[in-house]
Amino acid sequence: QLQASGGGLVQPGGSLRLSCAASGFISGISAMGWYRQAPGKQRDLVAVISRGGNTNYAGSVKGRFTVSSDSAMKTVYLQMNSLKPEDTAVYYCNAVNRLSYWGKGTQVTVSS
Repeated sequence: QLQASGGGLVQPGGSLRLSCAASGFISGISAMGWYRQAPGKQRDLVAVISRGGNTNYAGSVKGRFTVSSDSAMKTVYLQMNSLKPEDTAVYYCNAVNRLSYWGKGTQVTVSS
């Protein structure tokens, strides 16, 4: 239903771009976003964008990450710059209409 891609291994200071596409039968999406979960920790919000274009970011990623979507609100992107080791986590895509949908997650590892 949600297919994420773009994770991988990157050195500190590097960049990655995540993408997540919603399948056709998920309609009327009002918001899409990204969450992450590090080992032994809870899943936390990273960034979210609404259909109207409003965005919200976790304080730890402001100024480094940018969330965007296509005009149809079927694909969401997360541009991650100036990556730090503490950004290492599994990143999950989320889409919301009357329900909440989750992707399987993509691993992002920031390490030298």
